[in-house]
Amino acid sequence: MRETPTQPGPDAAAGCRVEAVATVTAHTAAPPTQVYATLSQGWLFTTWVVGTSHMRAVDADWPAVGARLHHTSGVWPALVRDVTTVEQAHPDRQLVLLAKGGLLGAARITIDINPDGSGSTLTLTETPVSGPGKWVNNPLTEAITHRRNTETLTRLTALVERRTQPDT
Repeated sequence: MRETPTQPGPDAAAGCRVEAVATVTAHTAAPPTQVYATLSQGWLFTTWVVGTSHMRAVDADWPAVGARLHHTSGVWPALVRDVTTVEQAHPDRQLVLLAKGGLLGAARITIDINPDGSGSTLTLTETPVSGPGKWVNNPLTEAITHRRNTETLTRLTALVERRTQPDT
């Protein structure tokens, strides 16, 4: 797992630049088709996304543009009902999501899938677009977000590969 420095990203709605809080990269032995097939199974979202606790509903056309995942984040009794919406879907290459967490704001999550030999390189970039994440950007929040997203890709990689042996 490789972490890359914060990278600027456009916020088209506001017409300004917003800093990506976390960009992390991981390699998987699975080809892009297998990665995207796993991302296409909306009910698996809480299996690999750190901080989510359970799914409430998945739109039937997931992961089509505009489709939504209805999930809950947090630990009981501090639960937040979230909605994640597909903004862009490029099968076997990229999925761009807008994750809304109520008062916590929203973040744009871009998952890029690039062929790499017989496997794939996955790059996850998180950019806050509203709420505290957009205006409270400091080394502590960046470190926490990097660690969470690193674990998220670790979980996704294990799920995609359907591992039968634990990581060492």
